[in-house]
Amino acid sequence: MSERDEYIEKAKARLDQWNADIEKMQAKVDEAEADAKIEYRKQLEEMQTQRDEAEDQLRKLRDASDDAWADMKSGFDNAWKSISGAFESASARFR
Repeated sequence: MSERDEYIEKAKARLDQWNADIEKMQAKVDEAEADAKIEYRKQLEEMQTQRDEAEDQLRKLRDASDDAWADMKSGFDNAWKSISGAFESASARFR
């Protein structure tokens, strides 16, 4: 497996974990009282937005030509850190 393929697989695995986290949070939203439900939905929507942005960045990375790979990887790393931080922040509000 090439470095590129391995890198993409690791990012995909992280997104899969985020999807599982979102599903768990959705269950909490469904069980929450009315006031908490509003706040949980807001946080869940933020998590979904961050996940969607990460998926978009991963798609762009996957589709990059071999020549653009290094530049795209660097940009992806920077975007991933930002997106990951925002996702984790929103996720932490559920705990």
